[in-house]
Amino acid sequence: MNLYRRYFDLVADGSKTIEVRVRYPHLRNLKAGDHIRFVCGRDDALTRVKRVSRYDSFEDMLDAEGPERVNPASPRDQQLANIRRIYGPEKEALGVLAIEIELIDPPAESGIAPPPGR
Repeated sequence: MNLYRRYFDLVADGSKTIEVRVRYPHLRNLKAGDHIRFVCGRDDALTRVKRVSRYDSFEDMLDAEGPERVNPASPRDQQLANIRRIYGPEKEALGVLAIEIELIDPPAESGIAPPPGR
């Protein structure tokens, strides 16, 4: 899945634990245990899905999940405005997914020692 840089960096550092998507047909079967590789330019981050929750609106999702888990660098009202700039009302009407993710540390899986401080 593609992400804007500001969101990708939060996923890559492990601070963003909820990814928000519209309930497109290709995401309807997403479930706990699935893997998602987020991509931004040449960078990528592999995550594991812990949980997928469905909501009727972005507001309901932010209220239930907590805005700090969606974007710890931005207040709730700004997040709602940003999400609605990405997804118009016709997309929101499809339903909203809150995908709880955990970062899988690629260096640890490849046998390469992680950088100092990790």
